[in-house]
Amino acid sequence: MSDTPTSGGRLPSDLITDFAAASRILAAQGVVDGFGHVSMRHPDATDRYLLARSMAPALVTPDDIIEYDLDSNAVNAAGRSGFLERFIHGEIYRARPDVMAVVHSHSPSVIPFGLVTTGMQAMFHNAAFLAAGVPVFDISEQFGATDMLVSDPDRGIALADCLGDKHVGLMRGHGSVACGPTLQDAVFRAVYTEVSARIQHWAVALSGDGPIAALSVEEGELADVINQSAGVRAWNLWRSQVRATLGW
Repeated sequence: MSDTPTSGGRLPSDLITDFAAASRILAAQGVVDGFGHVSMRHPDATDRYLLARSMAPALVTPDDIIEYDLDSNAVNAAGRSGFLERFIHGEIYRARPDVMAVVHSHSPSVIPFGLVTTGMQAMFHNAAFLAAGVPVFDISEQFGATDMLVSDPDRGIALADCLGDKHVGLMRGHGSVACGPTLQDAVFRAVYTEVSARIQHWAVALSGDGPIAALSVEEGELADVINQSAGVRAWNLWRSQVRATLGW
């Protein structure tokens, strides 16, 4: 008897193409480079998710997509290697039924906020989701000295616990995760987390020891309602750029 999990079902080709395009969008927007990944929960099976094979995000095609169960066992690897850190995705999906997509990145402006006591804040309305709070996962607190990778279920569970109900979480000395109720929302949040981080660096430099008028929690909640629909405009632009370059 095979231990390979069964598929959640065949998906439309246009959905797979959009999902592959998300990796290239994140690369084009400077969120990922040769490393990082985006996943999407299977729309017809909540206990399955999709993730590209282990490769640079800017090179992902629809043929590179692998389906996994929530234990991060591949359904259809067919000899293709998976990401070591796929457990980030599986354990967040297990813990968060509201999440339909996850981005893991090492975007450079974001990483410093996982190293210092200065918390990440929502600098403008497009980053309103950050006003809810951005927890920092320090892998050493539970696992001591490690290679910093979330490469097994226990580390994935610890990360998901730290993330809680927030939209974005930082990983000390590593990177971040951004979650959303749709693929488009997760990509939007990953992009604007990086943009807001850059703006916060500039604001701190300009303010010296003075206060920064970041969005309040209430302002963030109100603005994020608008972002849920306005974010589609950004996705349509980014998606059209991939289509113009590749034809898909």
